[in-house]
Amino acid sequence: MIDPYLVGTLDITELVFLAFVLFFIALIFYLRREDRREGYPLENEMSGFVESPGGPLSRASVKTFKLPHGRGTVTPEDSRRERVDIPAKPSFGAHGAPFVPTGDPLIDGLGPASWAERKPVPDITHDGRPRIVPLSLEADISIATRDANPIGMMVIGADKQPVGEVTEVWIDRAEHVIRYLQIATEAGKTVLAPMAMSVVRKGKGVIVIDALNAAQFAGAPVPAAPDQITFYEEERIVAYFGGGYLYATPERQEPLL
Repeated sequence: MIDPYLVGTLDITELVFLAFVLFFIALIFYLRREDRREGYPLENEMSGFVESPGGPLSRASVKTFKLPHGRGTVTPEDSRRERVDIPAKPSFGAHGAPFVPTGDPLIDGLGPASWAERKPVPDITHDGRPRIVPLSLEADISIATRDANPIGMMVIGADKQPVGEVTEVWIDRAEHVIRYLQIATEAGKTVLAPMAMSVVRKGKGVIVIDALNAAQFAGAPVPAAPDQITFYEEERIVAYFGGGYLYATPERQEPLL
């Protein structure tokens, strides 16, 4: 008969069980370290100050990414080292209370109008060209004949007032879709509006963007270059229009019932 014990009262089954337990504990530490590489340390909910990052067993070293097309390398770092004061105040004195804007909520970065501090470089295609550009710069892409061409259409705001005319569309070279409408507003400013927030009414020849009132379009951020848009500029534009769904009118901040 084969002796089932290896050493003393330690048998093979117990050895396998102990090995599994040790492996599982090591796996937990590994996963917790990995998920703390980016996005940590956390912030205190009320004060906004950074919490303790933890010791070596709870946070792994940062990663360095190699970027394509000669853009070098990037090592994500936590940029929340200083408290950012936003013109807003808690609606009541309790933890987790929603903030009420005290300035212009469309540009102050509050709630749905908030944005991420992305890099001021354009998104690019696989061959290194700017990904989102005006349609007039891309000879190989055109609007399908069965679809309505937004260029030349009038844009209507949430208050049913005219905003201006679409003079150009900005397309995604990689996915062949319209990303932004270029609008010459009646106030004399040219802005970009997200196509995803637009409703094309082909029969009436108009486009409705109910995120903002007509007068508010003039305050939208615009790209610095006439032929490309950066990650940061996209963040600001989408945040401005997205914030309008809550802050365009006082009534939108009130409950439906």
